[in-house]
Amino acid sequence: MDQFTINVLFVGASFALYIGIAVWARAGSTSEFYAASRGVHPVTNGMATAADWMSAASFISMAGLIAFTGYDNSSYLMGWTGGYVLLALLLAPYLRKFGKFTVPEFIGDRFYSKPARLVAVVCLIVASVTYVIGQMTGVGVAFGRFLEISNTAGLLIGACVVFAYAVFGGMKGVTYTQVAQYCVLITAYTIPAVFISLQLTGNPIPGLGLFGEHQASGEPLLVKLDQIVTELGFKSYTEHHGSTINMVLFTLSLMIGTAGLPHVIIRFFTVPKVSDARWSAGWALVFIALLYLTAPAVGAMARLNITDLMWPQGTDQQAVSVEQIESDPAYDWMATWQETGLLGFEDKNGDGRIQYYNDADPAMQERAAEEGWEGNELTNFNRDILVLANPEIANLPAWVIGLVAAGGIAAALSTAAGLLLAISGSVAHDLFKGQLTPNISEKGELLTARIAMALSIVVASYLGLNPPGFAAQTVALAFGIAAASIFPALMMGIFSTRINNHGAVAGMLTGLLFTLIYIFLHKGWFFIPGTNSFPDTVDGSLFGIQSTAIGAIGAVLNFAVAYAVSLSTADTPREIKELVESVRVPRGAAEAQDH
Repeated sequence: MDQFTINVLFVGASFALYIGIAVWARAGSTSEFYAASRGVHPVTNGMATAADWMSAASFISMAGLIAFTGYDNSSYLMGWTGGYVLLALLLAPYLRKFGKFTVPEFIGDRFYSKPARLVAVVCLIVASVTYVIGQMTGVGVAFGRFLEISNTAGLLIGACVVFAYAVFGGMKGVTYTQVAQYCVLITAYTIPAVFISLQLTGNPIPGLGLFGEHQASGEPLLVKLDQIVTELGFKSYTEHHGSTINMVLFTLSLMIGTAGLPHVIIRFFTVPKVSDARWSAGWALVFIALLYLTAPAVGAMARLNITDLMWPQGTDQQAVSVEQIESDPAYDWMATWQETGLLGFEDKNGDGRIQYYNDADPAMQERAAEEGWEGNELTNFNRDILVLANPEIANLPAWVIGLVAAGGIAAALSTAAGLLLAISGSVAHDLFKGQLTPNISEKGELLTARIAMALSIVVASYLGLNPPGFAAQTVALAFGIAAASIFPALMMGIFSTRINNHGAVAGMLTGLLFTLIYIFLHKGWFFIPGTNSFPDTVDGSLFGIQSTAIGAIGAVLNFAVAYAVSLSTADTPREIKELVESVRVPRGAAEAQDH
């Protein structure tokens, strides 16, 4: 059986499972559509939350960014996991206790303001649509390679699948579909990692193998990797090279953006009790850790495998020949990925070999002049393909490659469904029922939510064809927008009784507009290529801060403006203060007594 047939079987079987679950769990009421009737078990919800959380950015893109940069991109790991802890401890239980369906509904009621609710809807849609772009990018990459179709066709197929199980199933269908997707994606991620760790280190646990010995050389694996990449003119893998302040702001932006992402927050509205929200968060962190503890090893080991394949006799000898790439089965992955346009190589100097090195490094430029090289000949290696190509690079069995195909698609589709559900809920419940048509029937609201989701899928698919960066980079922009707009409003809404309606609206608008304009100045207006005013690098950016890190500054401005406006306007009404206290303080609690 050829690889294409195996891929189709794995992906087709997983799709049949997802759609079957959606039909079984079809939502028949707004309560089922928005919150699965608040009847999801904490362990089940934890697994669904993990799938919702581990998007294409985590599964497909993160390890690739770590692989080609090393320590500096560990910010993705630190920011996303740290942010989840913030969400679990500071927001999830209180928002569940408030008992609403959506984040904008909480903001509207807490700040006793329809404009606040409307602004929250806008913030949610902007952050979620940006996030969905990254997911659809991942869908296109995965489909393009494994089903041997164009990126456009892959996006359309993925959009149809999401439509089938999200539009009809709502939160109830999405919850149980995401449980299945978590099982698929975590299996698909860990099995290749175990195989590769055994090959390189003899240790079946990738996280331990990362700090073990490289079997071929007897050196620690990371020491061997550092040696190879520096010999080729790249920066050492395990050291920090970039701007420390940019790294700190980026990590902070990811952390608080995580805690402000509406599609994750609404998952905690689906459990029966407040205590279940805490347990759901704990279980989700366990399920997330299984992938996040493996990702650094996947990145490092893949980088080592790629470098060894490009320099099979060592970096001080001759590079791999074009003849070997065309005839040796170990290099078949290069030809298949080259067809997608996401991998490229070119024999620039006509010597019959493909030299892979950093042609911007002065030492390598000297060697290139001596050897007659004319630049790096591995001309394109899209970071988003690394995890999907990893089993092929390591020459693993065909069924493992098929499993990874299904896992990559599952990761992208699960988060896309959660995001689209958050968007549709805000449009139908907060915009139409809460603002435009308060007397709309439950049936009409459900229809509106489904239409909003369908339109969102169309917009997301269109934008996914021309993303502003790799999947994880695009997702990081969404985190920055959520960090600057939604997170401060939630924190102040729960932990401060002084912030009033005027302060909340002014703060959210300030954070959103500042962050969004800064991103557009560096990424292009509305992500249109060529319309940016500044390069998105530390040296060339407006304030020496990249667009992916600006969300932390936007959040500070949000807090500052909200407090300044609140202190200069009328105090919060007494009944709202009592509402905040009832949410934050356990019922029946009293001051401690001295005995």
